[in-house]
Amino acid sequence: MEGQTKSRKRKKKRLKRWVRVTLIGLMMLTLAALVVSAISPAGPAEKQEKQEEQEKQAIESPPAEPEKSEITISAAGDFTLGTDESFTYAGSFPDEAEKKGLAHFTGGLDNIFKEDDLSTVNLETTLTEATEKAVKKFRFKGDPAYTQILTNAGIEAVNLANNHTLDYLDQGYKDTKSNLEKANIGYFGYEESLVKEVNGIKVGALGYEGWEDTEEIRAQIKEGIEKLRAKGVAVIIVHFHWGIERTYVPEQSQQTLARFTVDAGADLVLGHHPHVLQGIEEYNGKFIVYSLGNFMFGGNRNPADKDTFVFQQTFHLEDGQLTNKKDIQVVPFSISSLTERNDYRPTRLDGKEKARVMQKIIDGSNQIKGSDWIQYMKEKPSP
Repeated sequence: MEGQTKSRKRKKKRLKRWVRVTLIGLMMLTLAALVVSAISPAGPAEKQEKQEEQEKQAIESPPAEPEKSEITISAAGDFTLGTDESFTYAGSFPDEAEKKGLAHFTGGLDNIFKEDDLSTVNLETTLTEATEKAVKKFRFKGDPAYTQILTNAGIEAVNLANNHTLDYLDQGYKDTKSNLEKANIGYFGYEESLVKEVNGIKVGALGYEGWEDTEEIRAQIKEGIEKLRAKGVAVIIVHFHWGIERTYVPEQSQQTLARFTVDAGADLVLGHHPHVLQGIEEYNGKFIVYSLGNFMFGGNRNPADKDTFVFQQTFHLEDGQLTNKKDIQVVPFSISSLTERNDYRPTRLDGKEKARVMQKIIDGSNQIKGSDWIQYMKEKPSP
């Protein structure tokens, strides 16, 4: 009896083991079928059904439109807010400031720097009360209160890389930067770069003295641009103080250095120092403005050539990336509201004088690489 009981128990165990093995086998077969189904090509009917579903989803949810943005940047040439202390006082920049007030200097701008998104100029002076000077022929200095002129004009950033920034040595340089900071005006040049966010767009600016096209300056430019890109900058502007005074055609070294700078990643190249206009070039889809000339220039009470201009470009972006769309404007000015002398009040030109200066810029461009850039102007010059 006991033996039969043990036999029945052994049969039950074998049965349970067989059932478990069978169930595990069935589960494995089912899993294998699912895997094969997932990796096997769908049949024609399934493909058609899947395609129809995708097309339905595309119609119901069209791709999102790219996020578009733009920024208009203006540039002008030399701002010498002040003068050399050895010059006679009568008719000087400080004399005009004392007689007419600071509002005098910006009264002829026609709000050009206020109606853009960012304005940048070359600050060719010191804003300091320092007295120790560099040993050189001309040393420019302005009352720190003159910083207000930049604010009145609507200028947000200035280049400091030029041959007058250190006219009052290191103290003058430090004072100038401090006074700009107090007025919330950005600055750049030499070791200083500027990153400013405008309309949600990061704009970067660099400034150099570009007297020669050397490997050393090229390395600095390349490094500066790479650092700005690493910070997420979408639009890069590079200022150069370069060239020969009172020459209307840029030197070969200006041209090769400017083109290298574009190839290195700059989106706009701006030049100054010659104190007169030089032409504009379009190179690899970017613009090079070789010399913007003087603009608000306290360094000379009556320059023979008072022509100048403001260069404006509107940059267009999609999803934060710069596009190839180009809009520019070249706006002729005189550095003075008077023809017989310099009253340091830049004045927008119209009529025949506007056409004359515009033609002068075109003629200068034709001595470099032509003036095809005119096609991108919002307001085409009259023939």
